[in-house]
Amino acid sequence: MHEPVKHTDDSQRRYEDSHIRPGQLFVFAAGVVGLVLAGVIVSAMVFRFFVRHTPMGPPATPFDDVRDLPPGVRLQTAAPLDLKSYRENQDKILAGYGWVDPHADVVRIPIDRAMELMLQKGYPARETSAPKGQTKGQVETPGEPSPPGNVMSAPTPNDGEAN
Repeated sequence: MHEPVKHTDDSQRRYEDSHIRPGQLFVFAAGVVGLVLAGVIVSAMVFRFFVRHTPMGPPATPFDDVRDLPPGVRLQTAAPLDLKSYRENQDKILAGYGWVDPHADVVRIPIDRAMELMLQKGYPARETSAPKGQTKGQVETPGEPSPPGNVMSAPTPNDGEAN
């Protein structure tokens, strides 16, 4: 089942030159060379533009470092001590007297004293509408059961356990 192989004479072997045109090859080669040269020229122009409009400062010499370096990394080396001092400062502010804004006569007083003053004066209250079934002056007493609502109670420790 071999196919018969045709043997040709070497004298009859030739190449077909009707599709090859040397002029087209030269035009293609010239186009590639032209694109490469255009790229080099445009790159040189862009480089000169940036050199002219973005000066780098005086050139650094190997003996003198004239350019400013960016600041170094600032790490928190003693975090627990920093936190402790921060809390102490805040406690001093909360427990002491001081001016917040002297021009507006705003002062700072200790928290304990502020709570005492608020208890003496009373907290400001808003006027609200009375709940359903009550008049404006009527207040629900703690001994009266509240009306049943859609409220779920928390389970007790013995719920769900069988003895």
